[in-house]
Amino acid sequence: MIHYKTDEEIELIRLSSLLVGKTLAEVARHIKPGVTTGELDKIAETFIRDHRAVPGFKGYGGFPATLCISVNEVVVHGIPGNLELHDGDLVSVDCGVIMNGFYGDSAYSFAVGEVSEEVRLLMERTKESLYRGIGVAKSGKRTGDIGYEIQTYVEGFGYSVVRDLVGHGLGRHLHEKPEVPNYGKRGVGAMLQPGMVICIEPMINLGRRQVVQEKDGWTIRTADRQPSAHFEHAIAIREGKTEILSSFDEIEEVLKSNTLTKE
Repeated sequence: MIHYKTDEEIELIRLSSLLVGKTLAEVARHIKPGVTTGELDKIAETFIRDHRAVPGFKGYGGFPATLCISVNEVVVHGIPGNLELHDGDLVSVDCGVIMNGFYGDSAYSFAVGEVSEEVRLLMERTKESLYRGIGVAKSGKRTGDIGYEIQTYVEGFGYSVVRDLVGHGLGRHLHEKPEVPNYGKRGVGAMLQPGMVICIEPMINLGRRQVVQEKDGWTIRTADRQPSAHFEHAIAIREGKTEILSSFDEIEEVLKSNTLTKE
């Protein structure tokens, strides 16, 4: 069953999603060689609680941390801990919060120091595929239209789309109907209608699409151990328009500032 949101509920989801963006920006300030994923997780939890919200992932289904931090070949659901980041790493950070009874959810992939050209392009094109998916996510279209747009774009570069994990509805629950695959056929799937809030989150692999789950029950990595990138926005379907509820603006201001500082 799809839960359609009122304008007031959409605004509350927007507030939660914007806090996710601010949290990811705070995390971005500290991403550098030598920092551990556990340290980043503590920074995020403190930041969220200081803003009178609750980490949305911590305890969800038994997940032990505030962030999912996925490094290099880890696609999603990496558990923060003692792992140190190194120059050249690709780090995908997924974050959720609960505020005013509604979830916010967004993800961003970061380069640690200087990454290879092929990794940089994977990240750039994965983010572009997200916006291409959002571009067709309009009232009257279907989830298959979103997936088709993402899939055809990234496969044009020889990348592959993870099939085992998908985007989702968002609201009072972190994962609501409908599922939003990052692959598919035009005209297939749930119809998008005003009042729907969904998360579109392409998970794109440099190599093959097959993934495996580690023994911890959470960590999903590529079977061929090639890098994977992940970006996610929460969006609202409105009458005649689509609104992005989350934001990368503050994240990218921090990244720009970090680049200027290095120069």
